[in-house]
Amino acid sequence: MHIQEIILAAAIILSALMSGFFFAYTFSVNRGLHKLQDKAYLSAMQNINRAVLNPVFYICFLGTLILLIIASLMYFDPRSPKFYLIFTACVGYAVGVFFITGARNVPLNNQLDTFDIANASETSLKNIRRSYERPWNTWNVNRQQKVDMII
Repeated sequence: MHIQEIILAAAIILSALMSGFFFAYTFSVNRGLHKLQDKAYLSAMQNINRAVLNPVFYICFLGTLILLIIASLMYFDPRSPKFYLIFTACVGYAVGVFFITGARNVPLNNQLDTFDIANASETSLKNIRRSYERPWNTWNVNRQQKVDMII
């Protein structure tokens, strides 16, 4: 096996791991969290958002993009359909997953992280949940669909 095949295989594996990550949120985690009361939901999301920032997640999340970029460069050949498939996957991940995460989900997570749940009124809890839950879940589904298309 050549190095470019190893790089591409690793990019595919990391893409699949990210797909599973987003899939698990879409079809189990978010559905379970939705059943919680406002305070419990917000507290759970704060804790999940903090816990997810770990080396394994970063390796998968950033590694997918890095390996797709490297694979695109290694397979560069304007006459090759394989190059265009890899390049499309690279751009799809960069825009559909990486950019959406940074532009949509992370700002929502940061907003939630600064919210003082312990001292919030019931109205404040309800309002912050309304401004967080649906948009976050919508963008998560979007990320999940994009990474699924890449695979």
